[in-house]
Amino acid sequence: MDRTTDDDVLDALGPRLRAPRQARGITLADLAATTGVSQSTLSRLESGKRRPSLELLLPLARIFEVPLDDLVGAPRTGDPRIHPRPIGRFGMTFVPLSRRPGGVHAFKMVIPAVPRPLAPTPQSHEGVEWLYVLDGRLRLVIGDRDLTLPPGEAAEFDTSLPHWLGSADGGAVELLVLFGLQGVRAHLHTDHRGSPPAGSRR
Repeated sequence: MDRTTDDDVLDALGPRLRAPRQARGITLADLAATTGVSQSTLSRLESGKRRPSLELLLPLARIFEVPLDDLVGAPRTGDPRIHPRPIGRFGMTFVPLSRRPGGVHAFKMVIPAVPRPLAPTPQSHEGVEWLYVLDGRLRLVIGDRDLTLPPGEAAEFDTSLPHWLGSADGGAVELLVLFGLQGVRAHLHTDHRGSPPAGSRR
């Protein structure tokens, strides 16, 4: 029988809040600016000096992109299903397929159809990326290489090299992507002011 008490759960909450923030390289100041929760309150939550409320936990769960139950360490109900919430970034849609706070994250990425193929805008960041094309024709630019991947083809590359993904023919593209922590930060936590146009990505 699980003898975990409410006090045990609350005592363990501080590290549970700190771990995903640090894994994503987010400072307390950044988190305060994004959630609207004061930096001092966030610090007290992480140190266990402040009891959490639903009002405080909900924005954190949204920012960390984890279910509230995972954030507070609620016991599993036995349901193995993941209930993903699509994330819109850079004119594309990312559907999370994994829910662990750290490690490798799996996403389904959907690049929408565009009236005409877009000019590449390569960017780079730390990490390694793996992808598998499910549908459509993907244009993958890595350094001076310009590749077209049809459905069923996969690629793995060092993201410190300038790279870009987009539609090869203007049609929609669906693919599976695995990101390490640096990749997740680059793709899902970048200021929108630097976003490239729809159908392409940083």
